[in-house]
Amino acid sequence: MNQILEEKIKMLPENPGVYVMLDKDGQIIYVGKAKVLKNRVKQYFYSNKKPEKVAAMVSNIADFYYIITQSEIDALSLENNLIKKHKPHYNILLKDDKTYPYIRVNLKENFPSFTVTRKLKRDGGKYFGPFMGGVNAKDTLEIVNGAFGLRPCSVAIDENKPRKPCLNYHIKRCSAPCAGLESKKDYRERVDKAVDFLSGNDDGVEEILTRKMQKFAENEEFELAMSYRDKLKMLEKIKLKRITALNKFVDIDIIAAATNGVFSSINMLYTRGGRMQGGRNFAFEDASISNADRIYSFISQYYGQDTEVPDEIIVSEEIEEADAVAAYFKSRFSKNVKIYLPERGVKRQLGEMAKKNAEDFLEKEIDRIRHKDDMTVKACKRLKEVLGLKKYPKRMECYDISHISGVDKVGSMVVFIDGEPDKNSYRRFKIKTVEGSDDFACLREVLKRRMDKLGGEEEEKFPQPDLIVIDGGKGQLSAVSDLISSYGKNIDIISLAKQNEEIFTENSSEPIVLPRRDFTLRTLQRIRDESHRFAITYHRATHEKRNLASVLNQIEGIGQKRRKALFDKFGSVENIKRASIDDLAATDGIGRAQAVKIKEYFENAK
Repeated sequence: MNQILEEKIKMLPENPGVYVMLDKDGQIIYVGKAKVLKNRVKQYFYSNKKPEKVAAMVSNIADFYYIITQSEIDALSLENNLIKKHKPHYNILLKDDKTYPYIRVNLKENFPSFTVTRKLKRDGGKYFGPFMGGVNAKDTLEIVNGAFGLRPCSVAIDENKPRKPCLNYHIKRCSAPCAGLESKKDYRERVDKAVDFLSGNDDGVEEILTRKMQKFAENEEFELAMSYRDKLKMLEKIKLKRITALNKFVDIDIIAAATNGVFSSINMLYTRGGRMQGGRNFAFEDASISNADRIYSFISQYYGQDTEVPDEIIVSEEIEEADAVAAYFKSRFSKNVKIYLPERGVKRQLGEMAKKNAEDFLEKEIDRIRHKDDMTVKACKRLKEVLGLKKYPKRMECYDISHISGVDKVGSMVVFIDGEPDKNSYRRFKIKTVEGSDDFACLREVLKRRMDKLGGEEEEKFPQPDLIVIDGGKGQLSAVSDLISSYGKNIDIISLAKQNEEIFTENSSEPIVLPRRDFTLRTLQRIRDESHRFAITYHRATHEKRNLASVLNQIEGIGQKRRKALFDKFGSVENIKRASIDDLAATDGIGRAQAVKIKEYFENAK
């Protein structure tokens, strides 16, 4: 440790706050929070028993700074914001991961409908889930709609303009509140029962489903009777998830951590309404000092996203910051959350189960985790050396252009952080100033619009990249190199030509060719291919939307809002052609009269 660091450590205050570790290039490599800054930071430098990953991080620390906060809760909030902004390599970073489905309902509506979604939003809706571990959200939704007679569509209902009942009414799958055939009071009673069931109360649902199955069988409506028999089988599967010793009306997350000193894992189990929903695993390469710190860091980040906050969080290690995290939940989400290590009983057993799962996952997945490290951080470090870059390419941006003969021109920007996709940072561009099919001019327009974000109000959303990758060869690189240089920023720029996978740089007139199995080349290929995929997808959507608009413009009564609703639901002209009148009529803003017009238009156009 150098003398400057020693002096700074001596001067550390005993206040709560956030500390930020920097490497020799001034890159932020770790952000942490502390109840007492002096004690916490000293641990990293003066403790003899440091995990291997912590020791590796400390060896890379060239400097640090700190920010004093009013309280530990303020420190926690600031720490979260800095981690999200800078994505330090040695912090736990939650990447875009597999999302699980939820069932959502907006109880403020007069006639609420239940829908399946994979996105949680702070939108006033009530969410149930996540659904995993063999319990299917769509199957559960079928039980809810079937048992309680709720409408399966989300069409807007205007009580002053009743619609004609759709097919679901005629096949006895809906009571047609949209047609004014049911009162708000009766419908609300059934909604309340559905909410009760999704909250964990199974009582009475089996009896309702059995009664309906028998009724349809007696009336010789065998297809409907079989559908209710299937719902009963689904219900039995849900009931098997019940943990009898747990409170039906308390949602609990169970979190445990394991580490081998270099790589770490978190296992998370979910119980909702007294039912075990399932679990998921997360793999990390972080510099937490202990598993308790690791769990704290995970909790503070995981629930900082648009994630459902449970009533209780059971942890496998006692964490000192539990009270501060609970206070943070209270201030941010207006919810009291109990965070604790149980001493006995079924909750203690659940914590031990999560711990075993975390250890098992780490043991079995260690080779995959190590391979991921080779393909990401290590590949980026080697990229700096092989290509002679000015600095480590932490944030890489790759650009591509897509069009058909100069029509519907679009550009894409994809972002990799430490060699991994950061999908929240992806951006799409419609080309505005270029006539014809001039790819070079399109690239210049896209990069100018991107570079104009630097130094302005939007720079926080669009931070400066360390490396720009262009999909193309030497010509594409030359076309934009002077543009990037004109901004006077310290940004490397390269291009990757697909035919022979040649890498062109500004430092050499000759291309660099790496072995096909080299992890460095594979990282560049991944970001190049991802930018190409993203551009093509956007181009197709733009092209299809324009075609859809030109077709629907010819149908009387179909304006911009209705066109958008049709495009959002069906995605293409072909899908609208194949749709039934009932499907079309169930689209927001499209009544049965317009649905008939649309169907007749396409039939007459054949």
